Amino acid sequence: MRFKKQKRHRKAVRFFTACFGFREPFKILCDGTFVHHLLENGIAPADTALTNILGAPVKIFTTRCVVAELKSLGSSYSDSVNAASSLMTARCDHEKRKSAVACITEVIGEKNTEHFFVATQDAELRKKFQEIPGVPLIYALRNALFLERPSAVQQEFAKAAEEERSHMTELEFKMLKSKKKRIANGEARDSSETDEVHILEIQDSRTNVNRCRVDKMDKAQFKRNKAKGPNPLSCKKKKKQGNTDTGSEKKRSQIRLQEGDGDNSTRNRNRKRKRSKKSKSSTEQIVQ
Repeated sequence: MRFKKQKRHRKAVRFFTACFGFREPFKILCDGTFVHHLLENGIAPADTALTNILGAPVKIFTTRCVVAELKSLGSSYSDSVNAASSLMTARCDHEKRKSAVACITEVIGEKNTEHFFVATQDAELRKKFQEIPGVPLIYALRNALFLERPSAVQQEFAKAAEEERSHMTELEFKMLKSKKKRIANGEARDSSETDEVHILEIQDSRTNVNRCRVDKMDKAQFKRNKAKGPNPLSCKKKKKQGNTDTGSEKKRSQIRLQEGDGDNSTRNRNRKRKRSKKSKSSTEQIVQ
């Protein structure tokens, strides 16, 4: 049950944010009945309880008329008076004190331009606000808080607003009609037509710029691997083998000269193979 309640509340919050432009942190306008109910049932702190329902940070407001009405009820409401006076005050501009219902209805108005969530325990006041589009309602049952579902009037108003956005307005239709006539006839532009066309061109340019920005942001930015240089170890020049051999031979010869083996080395180089005379004589005898 708790999961279903949270799901229902999130759906209602999404409806009001998408259709009526409610934004975080949400502003909640409380009357005296709601504040008194929170204190009696020990729902404290109220900020955390309301943020758990709406899933977003919250600012709680009340009016001077609501605080004055609580003061007039007597000493039994002294705690609720202290709690209400600690909240932020919404501007009501009433010189003389009015009832809480009249004050809240005037603050909300016909369109709820301040985007208030109304928190009240008054059933009649809730029915009244259900007929006004864009007024979400919060109430309490014992130690639990609830957000009412959007009423039928609010849902119909949201559908009508969506249909109006999808269609062209009268001014846009007139601009488009005049532009078509000018293109077909090729006549000179009037001053009024030029202004209208100029407005259309500015709007088109703005939309194109915004689209380009969105496209750039949406595109994935891939990092290209730059071409790197070859491995420096593979670029080393190979040593010539002939040079190494000659150098080693020179070193060996120098060492032998220093040690006194120079005579032996010369003898070894000048030594020639001598054939024995005995072998020649033996071969001659065999031939004979």
